[in-house]
Amino acid sequence: MRDGFEFDLDAIAAAIDDNTRIIYLGNPNNPTGTIYRRDAWKRFLAKVPQRVVIVADEAYFEFVRDGEYPDSMQDHDGTRLLITLRTFSKIFGLAGVRVGYGVARPDIITLLNKVRQPFNITSLAQVAVAAGMDDIDHVNNTLRVNRQGMEYLEAEFARLKIAFVPSQANFILAEVGDGRAVFDKLLHLGVIVRPMHGYGYPRHVRISVGLPEENRRLVEALEKVL
Repeated sequence: MRDGFEFDLDAIAAAIDDNTRIIYLGNPNNPTGTIYRRDAWKRFLAKVPQRVVIVADEAYFEFVRDGEYPDSMQDHDGTRLLITLRTFSKIFGLAGVRVGYGVARPDIITLLNKVRQPFNITSLAQVAVAAGMDDIDHVNNTLRVNRQGMEYLEAEFARLKIAFVPSQANFILAEVGDGRAVFDKLLHLGVIVRPMHGYGYPRHVRISVGLPEENRRLVEALEKVL
């Protein structure tokens, strides 16, 4: 359940019934880039029955700039059925190796180990992840480039009168009219965005923040298309 482009945690908690088994939340959410904040998260945890599994997918959490962001890792008290998901695909730039991790109670991890593939992480992927975790300079540089790129795109969208959803991730959801048509036109100009009709936003495209020259090329292409 959403309130505009954000999760309405109060409404989700109110909708729980005897058939509810699991609640899956993205924070920041994909494709909107929005977050739910600490107060709403605490109210939500207080309302959700202990028998319900809560999955907090925090794949983009490193990019968040809002000080009210709730880090679900702080809420693993050993009693709640809470699973926190993180990944090395985003901030570390290791999407190709497909490595992520989950944090939960030992009994939940035991159950997951029973159904996962036995060789689901390669030795090369493990080496890449270990190296990535030590490369703090790369992480800090990525955060800087993303922050500057987001500020540039927001300013340019405002100039072009393109409505957008303020994002806490490394992408931004922009309203461009016919999302599929704009996607096709941009593609012919060598710029790839993602149309959002499959997510229920046919008037939007999702745009990843790139390097400065890539962001400028996107804006120039949008000016031609729109």
